[in-house]
Amino acid sequence: MEYANQNVLVDTQWVEDHVNDNNVRIAEVDYDPKANYNLGHIPNAVLFDWRKDINDPLNRNIISKDGCSTLLQKSGINNDTILVLYGDFNNWFAAFAFWVFEYYGMTNVKIMNGGRKKWLEEDRPISKDIPNFPMGNFKVSEPNPALRAFLNQVRESLNSDQIKRIDVRSPPEFSGEITAPPEYPTEHAQRGGHIPGAINIPWAKAVNDDGTFKSADELTKLYQTVGITPDKEIITYCRIGERSSHTWFVLRHLLGYPDVKNYDGSWTEWGNMIDNPIEK
Repeated sequence: MEYANQNVLVDTQWVEDHVNDNNVRIAEVDYDPKANYNLGHIPNAVLFDWRKDINDPLNRNIISKDGCSTLLQKSGINNDTILVLYGDFNNWFAAFAFWVFEYYGMTNVKIMNGGRKKWLEEDRPISKDIPNFPMGNFKVSEPNPALRAFLNQVRESLNSDQIKRIDVRSPPEFSGEITAPPEYPTEHAQRGGHIPGAINIPWAKAVNDDGTFKSADELTKLYQTVGITPDKEIITYCRIGERSSHTWFVLRHLLGYPDVKNYDGSWTEWGNMIDNPIEK
């Protein structure tokens, strides 16, 4: 069984073979560029700083439509450019950027399977040079509401058996034992637990040890055995939306589920809202 969309993934060898192609733009998406991109990156790769570039600088929101256009254009991306994303943390933040760019209508975008971790483990070339490209002409579209869930939609979903919520955090976060993952101890919500009725399928169950995605057969079994089937509307969430965008990518693109939304407000929003119901 093959992935539903074979065109959204490229392997590390493909990227190495195309680092100098004019119609290919490679971008590293980092939560912390100082510990990653700045120490060395794929040659000719541009940096997308997740906090500064993919998120709005003032609002608790993703980058605006105009901001997205500016980001892509200043990275030298044209309408016919193939954009390849990779990132730290097994592509969490690359998947988030993929989701944002698709939300704004970009279709020619891919993820490098295995991310930065796999590239380094294979001892492939890295560079500290910062590339500079001519301004591109790519223009984004209006947002696609079918790809994103907001707080009120998640609240309304509690009353429907046809909408499944997946909590992709670790079991201790899901149970309320901890309110944030160990690597982000200060970035937590006021309450621990999960959204009522959510199913806990940690994002990492979808990947192999080297960070690459598991086979379509393995992924199908992982989700469908717990009732996450293509006939349902699926809402994924985590803490801030980055791990859940990884699972969103798996369900929407690798398995071809027709109705998958990422709730990027996630637990930092839900767990902090007064009068929101939770379970532990």
